[in-house]
Amino acid sequence: MTATYYHEGEVQAKMRNFVAKKIEAVPPSGIRRFFDIAATMDDVISLGIGEPDFETPQAIVRAGIRSLESGETHYTSNSGIAELRAVLSEHLERLYGVRYNPDTELLITVGVSEALYLALAATLDHGDEVLVPEPCFVSYNPEVIFAGGVPVNIHTRVENDFQLLALQVKAAITDRTKALLIGYPNNPTGAVMSRERLLELAQLAEEHDLLVISDEIYDRLVYGVEHTCFATLPGMRERTILLGGFSKAYAMTGWRIGYAAAPADVLGAMRKVHQYTIMSAPTTAQFAAMEALQHGEEAVLEMRARYDRRRRLSVDGLNSIGLDCFEPRGAFYAFPSITITGMTDVEFSERLILEEKVACVPGSAFGASGAGHVRCSYATAYDQIEQALERMARFAQRHG
Repeated sequence: MTATYYHEGEVQAKMRNFVAKKIEAVPPSGIRRFFDIAATMDDVISLGIGEPDFETPQAIVRAGIRSLESGETHYTSNSGIAELRAVLSEHLERLYGVRYNPDTELLITVGVSEALYLALAATLDHGDEVLVPEPCFVSYNPEVIFAGGVPVNIHTRVENDFQLLALQVKAAITDRTKALLIGYPNNPTGAVMSRERLLELAQLAEEHDLLVISDEIYDRLVYGVEHTCFATLPGMRERTILLGGFSKAYAMTGWRIGYAAAPADVLGAMRKVHQYTIMSAPTTAQFAAMEALQHGEEAVLEMRARYDRRRRLSVDGLNSIGLDCFEPRGAFYAFPSITITGMTDVEFSERLILEEKVACVPGSAFGASGAGHVRCSYATAYDQIEQALERMARFAQRHG
């Protein structure tokens, strides 16, 4: 398509549309619109934001400050500070019993979002298909497309606690399928995969020679269940790219620091993309991350306990006002059904914020299988959640 522009002193100038078709084809994030509406209003209680409301623990902040004051203001190795990678290797082995060589199998990244893009860019050829269960984090499908791949969505359902079933995966596999991208504990549903169902997925991955990209950013935020690290399953370490980070468990979203763990050949390809596009993750954040791994466990456990209390309040409260909500076992989201109101999830979210000044996110922003639900984050103060539930009860009574 050719566009025509007029400039002062010129008759006309013609220019092509320089934006790539694959970028134009991706819609804007469905989350941002509701944040923008909330920003124009007073007295809004936001259950929409997907980040901890806690401040980064002070010991971690001080470690970042000390690094600046001691002159650590330069690039690091492309892979990240060697000491951080060594500490991370020990951390993963201590938690899950899986060992990664810090020199060749770990990469420090600008959050998990960069790590995911590196994983996709390093492994996908044009037209390769990636199986992506939905509802899912809003970046999954676009990042697959940006890397030249084709996302193939698999709908998970509340009847199965939003867990991915092996039979669904098997039915979606074609001769173009290269990878399975999973994110558990799940954003937006709070679902956690059982070890038994993960083992079934692992068997399929082996049978069909699939790469598995496992986003485990919420691994430390589980309630009453154990998190299973996918790479620890039999035969999976060598075909898994494990993604993790510090944003959620350590309340470090603004520090932009994450990591990838993978076999040396795959990790080397990811490092190549990283070194040409990013160079290295923020130096200050790397020193802070080291402190988090070495001395941040008490803060993680305290924050997790407080999230759990809010989780129970949110789920019980939503169910009591008629918005059916399955029990989320991970992350910090509830995902209630709003079908009782007769509205779409988008209409529900719009009217809720305008009528009662409570912001949540339509489930369809996370994929078609999220329709009929809304995401309510309980990374919000307890008293704020109580007030939000009171407002939502009034809304449900009017429209239920």
